[in-house]
Amino acid sequence: MAKYLKFENKPDYIIPVPLHHKRLRERGFNQALEIARPIAKKFNIPLNIKSCKRIKHTHAQAMLPKNERKKNIKNAFIMDPNFQTKHVVILDDVVTTGQTVLELTHALQKNGVQKIEIWCCAKAILK
Repeated sequence: MAKYLKFENKPDYIIPVPLHHKRLRERGFNQALEIARPIAKKFNIPLNIKSCKRIKHTHAQAMLPKNERKKNIKNAFIMDPNFQTKHVVILDDVVTTGQTVLELTHALQKNGVQKIEIWCCAKAILK
């Protein structure tokens, strides 16, 4: 992924989409974080894994029909109120309907982030 990334302005942080602590315990790793690490290193962009928390233990979005994903992920994230920056990247492994990154975007915007980019490995198209 890092090989193909191009950007004009370097973001202040990369924020991998956080997993709820229960899902992290089940899986043993956060795939978005594992993808983000080498990218952050290559471009010298700090990873931020502490300022955003997933507080809602949601059903896996991939297992839900398109029309239920928005409700499932609603209010799933909170931001540290002390997090202050202008430009971040949300990094996820797959973006399907976009509901997860949209919900995280809302949390970042409430905290005053002005520019938010979404980087992902794959975008699925639902029919």
